[in-house]
Amino acid sequence: MEKTRTDIRQVRSIASNFKTREDGEEKRIEGYFAVFNSVYEIAPGMTESVAPGAFSETLDGDVRALTDHVTMYVLGRSQAGTLELREDDKGLWGSILINPNDQDAMNLYFRVKRGDVNQCSFGFDILSEETDFREDGSVHWTINSVKLYEVSVCTFPAYTETSVEARKEQREQIIKRQNEMWRSEMLAKLKGESKDA
Repeated sequence: MEKTRTDIRQVRSIASNFKTREDGEEKRIEGYFAVFNSVYEIAPGMTESVAPGAFSETLDGDVRALTDHVTMYVLGRSQAGTLELREDDKGLWGSILINPNDQDAMNLYFRVKRGDVNQCSFGFDILSEETDFREDGSVHWTINSVKLYEVSVCTFPAYTETSVEARKEQREQIIKRQNEMWRSEMLAKLKGESKDA
């Protein structure tokens, strides 16, 4: 089932194993903010994955790199040339140029370098997705297209409660529609109106 939505800001997280890189005096944090076709569990019975190409239409936008989704801790920005993002066969890769005059950014750089912080998350709106309601009662969403707002280097990345609630509501609506369809088909059969009758 193909669906288009722009009403709920979403946040997703992965373990990325970010690395630091020094090139002369430049310091960078680099890694994958999303990995294609990896199945992420949102909650029991609800999973999703990001399809290759999901970010292709949004990478020209003005995306920020943040620390733990906190807007006052801006590490880089694509419009300023301090955040580089690109898609490859694996996923959404990013490189953040660290400001040596920003103590918060430098502190994060050294936390990543030591391995104390190595996870990430990204904030986006879903523009297009497919919903797969499976026989075991679980639901899987494949995200095909997004509008990306920010990427974050995180200490404890996690799905936000609003994201989980939004998915639960979608699942309940799917179950309700399937039950209504089944009921309509059964009534049609009883009345002899079914195509199969």
